Amino acid sequence: MVTESYLDTVRRLASAQKKAAPGAPAYSILVNRPAGRLIAALAFRLGLTPNMVTAVSATFTFVGILLLAVLPVSWGLGIAVWLLLAIGYACDSADGQVARLRGGGSRAGEWLDHVVDSLKIVTLHLAVLISAYRNFSLNSPAWLLVPVAFTAVATVLFFAMILNDQLKAVHAAKFGVVVAPTRTGSLRRSLLVLPTDYGLLCLIFVALGAPIVFFVIYTLIFIATAGYLALASVKWFRDMASLDSAGVSTAAPRGTFASEHVAGSEGAQ
Repeated sequence: MVTESYLDTVRRLASAQKKAAPGAPAYSILVNRPAGRLIAALAFRLGLTPNMVTAVSATFTFVGILLLAVLPVSWGLGIAVWLLLAIGYACDSADGQVARLRGGGSRAGEWLDHVVDSLKIVTLHLAVLISAYRNFSLNSPAWLLVPVAFTAVATVLFFAMILNDQLKAVHAAKFGVVVAPTRTGSLRRSLLVLPTDYGLLCLIFVALGAPIVFFVIYTLIFIATAGYLALASVKWFRDMASLDSAGVSTAAPRGTFASEHVAGSEGAQ
């Protein structure tokens, strides 16, 4: 039984909160994480498990995506989709925080969280494609390629970030070398990468009452996200190359190869 007050739970969670990734988008740091903390404290006091919170997150998110795909566009729909997606996003932040309050997460919970995230990333942009085809007066059907391309870019970006973490973790476990962040975060950088933030993407659905305005903003965010992915991919590839170099220079047990590829089957477990 939880004996502390709700505010005490919020304060305890804030003190135990893991630090945001260097240069994380501003919405995630300033809005979503604090909102997730409030939800996490409530969920903890209600006795919900992290997986239950993930299920709540998925429910809000996929209801919003379904409404976007099947209903005619309007200001009311836009506000509803934004709220459903935003609440789902806050709950997505809350599940990990609930796990910390309960003493730690699980591999199964992490797997579930990532699978739900990957599904929402794909289906959200496909829902935009369906809605644009059914409701938007675009001057050329070629514009429908924007949500198709956004689906690809968002999927690759999510996978690349997950893969970066996994390869670095495998490298650290194999060679006993902890890979430190290459840069520290700053408010300036957080604002610069704001166009890549899922929270901002949720917010622009408010403009569904003016479909062309929405689609212009959506296209600009796609361009910014694609540009970020292109630039980040160069850096990430160099980071992985530096891990290869570090592995070669690290003394390995006789009969092994320090430069062996680290992305074997063990890296996914």
